[in-house]
This record gives sequence, structure tokens and C-alpha cells, in this order.
Amino acid sequence: MYKNKKILAIVPARGGSKRLPRKNIKKLNGKPMISYAIKAALLSDYIDRIIVSTDDPIIAKISEKYGAEVPFIRPAELATDTARPEHVLQHAVAYFSSNGFDADLIVLIQPTSPLVSVDDIDGAIEKMFKTKAGSCIGVCEISERPEWMYKLKDGKAVLFLRGSGTKKRSQELPKLYKINGAVYVVKREILMKNDKIIDDNSEIFLMPRERSVDIDELIDFKLAEAILRSQ
Repeated sequence: MYKNKKILAIVPARGGSKRLPRKNIKKLNGKPMISYAIKAALLSDYIDRIIVSTDDPIIAKISEKYGAEVPFIRPAELATDTARPEHVLQHAVAYFSSNGFDADLIVLIQPTSPLVSVDDIDGAIEKMFKTKAGSCIGVCEISERPEWMYKLKDGKAVLFLRGSGTKKRSQELPKLYKINGAVYVVKREILMKNDKIIDDNSEIFLMPRERSVDIDELIDFKLAEAILRSQ
């Protein structure tokens, strides 16, 4: 609990994964990938409950082994490729509410961001209270500039953006940030009433690039593994 607010952390981990099969429990530096997100959440000074929302009994068993609660098996309709993350979180919040735990803040921690730290999680929570934001999202600074990106038009390379920025050096361009997928914090009313995780009054929590690896493909997995081994 933080400032009399109940905080629920949810790690969503469905069993299906096309690009990297079974990635949520794939061994990363000797441990199931999901265990890293669970461990970071367990170290938090503020989180009251840590659950894994999954449709997969094997993921459920592994998650419980590493200290998370798995109070339900996620319904099949919320475990498809097209299921919205908002609905996955809403399902978990409603379940706990019906069992006497009304969360004020919901923290989404992705198992595919195994390098996320407790400092990132608690930092995002603290920023919510310091700024009175409706939500807070983890981001990292980009190095791939959109001003220098191309698209194909009739088989020819055309600048995606046009303007003076395309001729500037990187030092002259404004800093830009991207959502890294690691951690999101949202107020209950924003999630449940507005059907959003990121609202119009959102803040960002800046994370270093080395903790912002989002594992989607094998190359991402190898990068995370290399970073973990170097630490």
C-alpha cells in the first residue's frame, strides 16, 4: 500500500506465442522468463498483491513457484491474439473486487520485459502520486530517428517524414521516447470506466535502454541474455 492506496500488480502471460513459442516460460539465463517480472514486483515497497493472469496451467504452476498468485485461469476469449490488454486487466480487477480487494492502482508488468527492475516499478508508482497523473508508462529514449526513415512508394525509397529535420545531425534533433512495454501504472477508474490503460493525462517514467528490451523475437531474447550475463 502506498499513501492509503491499494495496489494490484498483474503480469499477463498467455500460453500462445507464434514468433517465439512458449516464450513466457522459456529459460532465460537459467530461469523462466516470467520469473524476472515476478521477482521485480515482489521487491516493490508498494505493491499489495502480485498475480499472473494466464490461460496456461503450466505457466500458472511456474508463476506460483516464483511467488505470484494465480487465483484463476484466464478465460479463452481473453487469451487470443486479438484480445485487448485492457480487458485482461479489467477481468482481473473485477475478480478481486468480487472477492473483497478493491485496487486503487493497477500495475501492468510485462513478462517479455525481463530486465525491468523494482526501481522502474516503484519509480512509476511514485510518479503517479507526485504528478497526480491518471496513468504512467515506462519509456526509453530512441536512437532510430523517424526523420531518417524511408518508406517504399511505387518501389522507390521515399522519406517517411519530410522537413528540415532530415538534414540535421542527431545532436540537433529533439529527444524522442518510445513505450518500452515494461511497466504501466493506471488508476482504477481510468481502466474500468474509460476502458484505457493510457489516458490523456499520462506521465512517462524514463528507463535506460538496457532495461527496455522487449522480447518478441529470438534476437531480442539473445540480447536480453547477453545483458544478463554481463551483469
